[in-house]
Amino acid sequence: MHTELIQKVETALDSIRPYLEADGGNVKILEVTDDMVLKLEMTGTCSSCPMSTMTLKAGVEEAVKRAVPEIVKVEAVNVAVV
Repeated sequence: MHTELIQKVETALDSIRPYLEADGGNVKILEVTDDMVLKLEMTGTCSSCPMSTMTLKAGVEEAVKRAVPEIVKVEAVNVAVV
């Protein structure tokens, strides 16, 4: 796994976690693929919230790509894209 990259992603996620946690949710890194796709698991209320797709794109992906431009895409494995 891309250890240094994962650490940078964790730091980026830490910047938005307070907002997710305020609503009872969080995110967990599952992997960074060889083609630089970050796979996350939405946890807590984020896993069942109808706004999770928007949270993922507007919040999580934005924060990660700004901090770690190597990441080309962020996907949640347990959120249905509407």
